[in-house]
Amino acid sequence: MQYTANEHSSTLRVMLGERSYPIHIGASQRDGLLAALAALKAQKRQVFVVTNPAIREAQAALFDELCQEGVRAYETSCDGEPAKEVGELSHLWETFAREHLDRTSVIVAVGGGVIGDLAGFAAATYLRGVDFIQVPTTLLAMVDSSVGGKTGINLSAGKNLAGAFHQPIAVYADTDLLATLPGREFAAGMAEVIKTALLGDVALLDKLERAGRLHWRHAELPAIIRRCCEIKATIVRDDECETQCEGGRALLNLGHTFGHAIEQVAGYGSYLHGEGVAIGTVLAARLSQALGLLADGDVARIEQLLRANDLPTSLREPLPLNALLRTMSHDKKVLHGKLRFVTLHALGKAATQNVDAPQLIERIWLDGGASR
Repeated sequence: MQYTANEHSSTLRVMLGERSYPIHIGASQRDGLLAALAALKAQKRQVFVVTNPAIREAQAALFDELCQEGVRAYETSCDGEPAKEVGELSHLWETFAREHLDRTSVIVAVGGGVIGDLAGFAAATYLRGVDFIQVPTTLLAMVDSSVGGKTGINLSAGKNLAGAFHQPIAVYADTDLLATLPGREFAAGMAEVIKTALLGDVALLDKLERAGRLHWRHAELPAIIRRCCEIKATIVRDDECETQCEGGRALLNLGHTFGHAIEQVAGYGSYLHGEGVAIGTVLAARLSQALGLLADGDVARIEQLLRANDLPTSLREPLPLNALLRTMSHDKKVLHGKLRFVTLHALGKAATQNVDAPQLIERIWLDGGASR
């Protein structure tokens, strides 16, 4: 992995042969982004931004600069997970066609994970694939969803069940954009940071514990974002399309089998994605403990770190057990009709495994606040 750094920012590359791309991390990335878009327009390539109304308002200065460059923008009809639905995707495709985008066009996703997923999947499928750039505006998107090329939309049966692997041509993770991020959203991003440390880097876990509660101006934040991206980039390089039977890219789903079920059953928006992941990570740790893989003290340590970052560790109010189990049955990691989980064998060491123990899964859910 190539890596360069200076006082204010750093750049690393996701190494995927001809589809390798840079991730620019740190403060003041706006100038580099605007210069890159200007270079594209100089090549007569159309640049089209996808965002949502809340981000357009919060990042008004950025959009003023984009508009001065003649860049057009599409705003989704709503914020949050409801924007990741077939109806919004169809409208976005029709907009691309109406704007006469062609195969040289470049889509720029300015927003959090929802916008990145929606715009990325639209870019992957319009004209059988056009280039796109990720400009994440949330911590969660900077450390996770903007990197690795997973794109997708939600179906009524479950989250991200329709999607494609489509790598961006660049990622600009400008930490200045986090200045307008609500505290709850920042905390949700910390769930993915903690998840990444748990699955692959106990030294990062130690650093998070020493750092205390992070915020967007925290001196350690750019380095923490970079380390999360390095870990994910290495996993993506080795298993881009999640085809390995064991381990590989599926490890990035630590806590997600439980978390996605929570999001869907509670109703999208009731829990932010990171909040669902936080609770799901605790449940995955308790499952690992019940399987004899993880020590009691390790589970307590995970819960303490999540709570220190204002994240939930159990359901706020009971959710029906049967609905949670039914939703889990549609999880993307289900293989031959059996649930597969990401389990922890130690802090910093994760694995995928089948868990054919329905009563144990039910007990884990009930202990986490589900109801019969």
